[in-house]
Amino acid sequence: MTANLPAQSQHGRLADVAVVGLGYVGLPTALSLFAAGRTVVGVDTSEARLADIREVRVDLLPAQQVRLAEALRAPGFRLTADPAAALEADAVIICVPTPVDERLAPDLRALKAACAAAVAHAVPGQLLVLTSTSYVGTTRELLVEPLVARGLNPGTDVFVAFAPERIDPGNAAHAPDRTPRVIGGVTDRCAELAASLLAGTAPSVHRVDSPEAAEMSKLWENTFRAVNIALANELAENCLEFGLEPRHVIEAAATKPYGFMPFYPGPGVGGHCIPCDPHYLLWQLRARNVPSPLVGVAMTAIAERPALVAAKARQALAARGLGTAGARVLILGIAYKPGVADLRESPALEIMDLLTAWGATVEYADPLVPRLERHGVVRQSVGVPGATEWDLVLVHTLHPGVDVSWPADSPVVLDVTRRPAGATAGAAV
Repeated sequence: MTANLPAQSQHGRLADVAVVGLGYVGLPTALSLFAAGRTVVGVDTSEARLADIREVRVDLLPAQQVRLAEALRAPGFRLTADPAAALEADAVIICVPTPVDERLAPDLRALKAACAAAVAHAVPGQLLVLTSTSYVGTTRELLVEPLVARGLNPGTDVFVAFAPERIDPGNAAHAPDRTPRVIGGVTDRCAELAASLLAGTAPSVHRVDSPEAAEMSKLWENTFRAVNIALANELAENCLEFGLEPRHVIEAAATKPYGFMPFYPGPGVGGHCIPCDPHYLLWQLRARNVPSPLVGVAMTAIAERPALVAAKARQALAARGLGTAGARVLILGIAYKPGVADLRESPALEIMDLLTAWGATVEYADPLVPRLERHGVVRQSVGVPGATEWDLVLVHTLHPGVDVSWPADSPVVLDVTRRPAGATAGAAV
């Protein structure tokens, strides 16, 4: 085994890389490494996930779907459920999910298991790179300290770095190979090797002086977004109070070439990052008795947003003289963002639950989510939503290529998307 990753390994070929976790981060990471000339083994403990990958039944951009199909036919790309495959790799990249639990505390079960397996199978000369978002100090706690306990000294015997994932699912403009990477190594040599490994997968690499700085940079990125989304939602409500269209005001403010970045109102936030990552920071600060009131208020506002949207739907029905009980409501798009089938933390689910609890008959139309099972109830996506007369159409998520002309004929359209003004009829929330 060797740590000279850009060169050929002792096996006589480009250094092997094991990617642990083949979800929304790990699979694109594995494909980027393979495209950069690496020999890749993808490791995932879920046989069902591996079967979906082998059949290309995965939620990827079209170009990545093609890349996956090509990689599956190549000898230098293989899949396994055996964590021991890392023994053969010159580098191991850990890409497992880091959600929060029902108390909004870090749920590190998957991450701890993946790191423990990586440490158990680590061999001298190996590079271990953690990419999963977590609290400051995670890399040292879950990799460095256990490696030292095994007698492997990071920086000499093995090499350890943190390089936070930057994946924007469904957005071709932000594909991994177009997005710079941040790297923080335990030592300079660790950072150098991690930069060499990832350089071919990104347009540039930005090195910071520690894993902790890299961990904090990821928390800062997504906390910044969370706070600004909460602010955009609040200011949008302020605009509506004055009878102003929020999007027109945002577009006007965005003409300023400095000091402003446009964020748009919506139904809330979903997915793997914004609803979760700031809570890792808040959890760690609370343990130190350090207040972070602005972030805390923003996350509370984000959590309350879907209920506010559901209340607006109720008000829109009442304005027509209709009660919520018995009303026929269609939610147009239930994925958390356009272009993906991901329902994690989607505001649409809470909105659906609330309207159903208030007595409405709620259906949905989403071509990427043909079936939904929630609270024991199975729903099918409405195939031709324009063929039914709805009391209210709530426009939540619009996927690329979906016809959105028909809601203009509906009696009430509540549009909570982030689309540019004028894209379709409807009232912005």
